[in-house]
Amino acid sequence: MANLQQTVGILGDPRKVLLELADLHQLSELLPLAVRRLAESPTVALARIWLILPPKAGDCAACRFASECHQRERCLHLVASAGRSVQQPDDNWQRVEGAFRRFPIGVRKVGEIAATGESLEVADVEGNHPWAADPDWIRAEQIRSFVGHPLLHRGEVLGVLALFSRAQPGPTCFEWLRMIANHLAAAIANSRAMEEIEALKQRLEQENEYLREEVTQAVAFGDLIGQSPALQAVTHQIELVAPTSSAVLILGESGTGKEVVAREIHRHSQRSERPLIKVNCAAVPRELYESEFFGHAKGSFTGALRDRAGRFELADGGTLFLDEIGEIPLDLQAKLLRVLQEGEIERIGEERTRRINVRLVAATNRNLRAEAEAGRFRQDLFYRLSVFPMELPPLRRRVEDIPLLAEHFLARFSRQLGRRTPRLTLANVQELQRYDWPGNVRELQHALERACIVSTDGRLRFELTNEPPRRKEPSPGTTAEQRVLTAEELRELEADNIRAALKACKGRIYGAAGAAALLGMKPTTLASRIKAVGINGRSWP
Repeated sequence: MANLQQTVGILGDPRKVLLELADLHQLSELLPLAVRRLAESPTVALARIWLILPPKAGDCAACRFASECHQRERCLHLVASAGRSVQQPDDNWQRVEGAFRRFPIGVRKVGEIAATGESLEVADVEGNHPWAADPDWIRAEQIRSFVGHPLLHRGEVLGVLALFSRAQPGPTCFEWLRMIANHLAAAIANSRAMEEIEALKQRLEQENEYLREEVTQAVAFGDLIGQSPALQAVTHQIELVAPTSSAVLILGESGTGKEVVAREIHRHSQRSERPLIKVNCAAVPRELYESEFFGHAKGSFTGALRDRAGRFELADGGTLFLDEIGEIPLDLQAKLLRVLQEGEIERIGEERTRRINVRLVAATNRNLRAEAEAGRFRQDLFYRLSVFPMELPPLRRRVEDIPLLAEHFLARFSRQLGRRTPRLTLANVQELQRYDWPGNVRELQHALERACIVSTDGRLRFELTNEPPRRKEPSPGTTAEQRVLTAEELRELEADNIRAALKACKGRIYGAAGAAALLGMKPTTLASRIKAVGINGRSWP
C-alpha cells in the first residue's frame, strides 16, 4: 500500500475510491463522495466535477465568462466540490457556487477539456501563470499542479473532473485519475439512462391511467354515422385538414359530436400512432388549470404528492383536444398562447423547460369571435386556434341520418342489456324525425337508451317531452302561411335563399360584398351549406 501511495503521489488510495464508488448509483450521492474522497489526501487542495447541462434562467446573466460564451445552449455546471483552504482552514470548499460555478465549453482550461475531450496535466502551475484564471488564488493557496480529465462515455463528453494539488503528481497519478473519471462517466450515463427509463415508465403509466379514465368516463357517439350532405361536408373538411398540423376549432351546439370529429381528425392524421389526449376545460377547477395542462413537481403545492405530467406533455407527438375551450380563464389564456407559440412548457415548481410537439384541436359551443370582441376571450388566442374552423350541423339539419344513428345506438344498447335488438318501425323513424332534438345526437342517444330499457315487449316507445315539443302535423283548418314545413321543404327554402344571395352578390362568396357577409355567416360555413344543399357552380348567376 505504501508503494502504491508513493507511486500515485497526490492521491490517497485510488482503489478504495473506486470500490466505494462502485456501490453507489444515485448521482446526488456518487459525485459528492468522489470529490470528498479525492480531497481527503493532504496534498489535494481542491477536487471538482462539472457536468455539461443546459443553462437555467438567469445563469448566463450572472456568469463570469458571459462575454466569452458564443453559444448558450449548453455549458459546464459545477455539481460537486471538496477541498480545504490554507488561508481559511475551516472553509472546506464544498459549495457549488462562486465565480467558477459555470464554464462555457471551450473557455479556459476546464472548458477546453470539455471541448476537445482530451485530458490535461500541468505539473508546474507556477511557471504557467497566464494559463490560470486566477493567479492570485494559485499563489495564495500554494497550488503546484493541475490534472483534468473529461468524463467521456462512448465518445460523448459528459463533464470534467479536475484536481488542484499542492504537490507534484506521481508517475501513475494521471492514469489512476483517468480510471476514476471513466468510472464516473459510466455511472453518470447509467444514471441518466435509468432516469429516462423511469420517466418513460411513468409516462406510460400516466397514459394508461388516462386511457382507463377515457374508457370509463367518455361519452362516445360512435364514428361519424350518416349520409346527409351536411355530414358529407364535414367529412370532406376532415379529409382536408387531418394530414396537416394546423390547429382546428370545432364549433357547434352541445351534443353535435365535436369529440367524434376530433377523434376522426386524429385518426386520419400522421400522429395517429401517438395518443389523443382530451381535456374538458369546463370540468377543471380554476386553481388546478396549470397543473392539469402543464403538470407539477412533487411538493410544489399542497396535495402534490408526486411528480405529474400535464396533458400537454402526455400529448407530446400526438393531439390535444381541448373541449369547451371558451371556459378557460383569461389569465391562463396568455400562458396557453405562449405554449402554443413557443412549443415549451414548465411544470409547476420545476425550472426545467420541456420541448413539446402537440397538434391542438379545440371545441366550443360558444361564439368565440363575439366573446373575443367583448373582451371575454383573448383575440390573439382566438386567431391562433381558428386556423381551420369547422361548424358541425345540428341534428335537426341532418334528419336523414336519424334512422342510421338510431339503428347504431339500438344495436349497441341491446348488446349491453343482453336483449334482442328491437325493431325500428317507419312510425318510430317519423316520430324521431319530427322532433327538434335540442340536445342533438347526445339527446338522441339517451332517448334510445331509455327506449331500449323500457321496451321489454320488443316495441319501442319514446318519451320526447322536452322543449321544444314535437312538430305537429297541420290541422285541416291551418292556412298555407301557418303550415309547418317538412325537412325537405326547409332545405329547399334554404337553397333558394342562398341562390338569391349569390345572385345579389354576382356569385361572390368572400369579402365585405360577398354572399357570406350578406347572409351573416362565415365564408367557410357558406361553402359547406352550398355543397350540403346541392347548389353547383352552373346554377350561380
